[in-house]
Amino acid sequence: MFIFRPVLLSLVTTVLLAGCAPLRSDESSAAARGQLAPTGKIRAAISVGPAGSQFRAKLDRDTNRPQGVPVDLANALGERLGAPVELVMYDNYVDLLEAARLGTWDVTFLPFSEERAKVMDYGPAYYFLEVTYIVPAGSRIRNQSDIDRPGVRVTAVEKSISAAKLQKSLKNATFIQAKKLSEIREQVGAGKVDAAAAGRETLVDLATQLPGTRVLEDNLDALPVSVAVPRNRPAALAYVTDFIETAKATGVVRRAFDNAGFKNAAVASAASR
Repeated sequence: MFIFRPVLLSLVTTVLLAGCAPLRSDESSAAARGQLAPTGKIRAAISVGPAGSQFRAKLDRDTNRPQGVPVDLANALGERLGAPVELVMYDNYVDLLEAARLGTWDVTFLPFSEERAKVMDYGPAYYFLEVTYIVPAGSRIRNQSDIDRPGVRVTAVEKSISAAKLQKSLKNATFIQAKKLSEIREQVGAGKVDAAAAGRETLVDLATQLPGTRVLEDNLDALPVSVAVPRNRPAALAYVTDFIETAKATGVVRRAFDNAGFKNAAVASAASR
């Protein structure tokens, strides 16, 4: 786990917030503040790794600070609530989920899973994630049907949605869990595995770092990516739900995607109220 102390909101965040109307009454905001910023600041759990996505940040090479969609959204949330933001970084899901149980962060942005829902409450989706595979250079694997066969070694990050799916679906292939995404990159690059599962944007980014690798065209699944808070914080959940719906409607999420290079990624439609 890595922590950046209260973050000064950037000009980018100010631009992201343009046109975003106030979300709730003063009383509701006060209740939300108590649950979203119990320490006086919003502690945002940020997943970080060597490849970015709509829920994962990358570290800037010069400053070593996280940049990407979840950072922009966390900063926009802090600006709306009027609270400083502390970015608490995790390079693996095991530690992030354990921290939710311990109450050491206040908001995050992750794909939904039933396992994660045991320790956090999800708001509405702002994106739908395509899960697929990347294969090493020279691989004969062409589509999903080539994966679940004897002798095929498949990997995914421990406690990720991809890992949960593979554990249930693979019958013949050998499944190997990695602690974090950087291990996946190393395994695929060295040819130690025959396929690795993750979100499409993550794998497309990894493919640029691993010449000759390929991302399969078909999908294993499509999953909602949502804002979430630790369990049993109803005022916080109501506030972030309203925030993300407003952020989708006013272009805040769209601009966060564009700033991170995901100009073709579709923002999720408005949720039913």
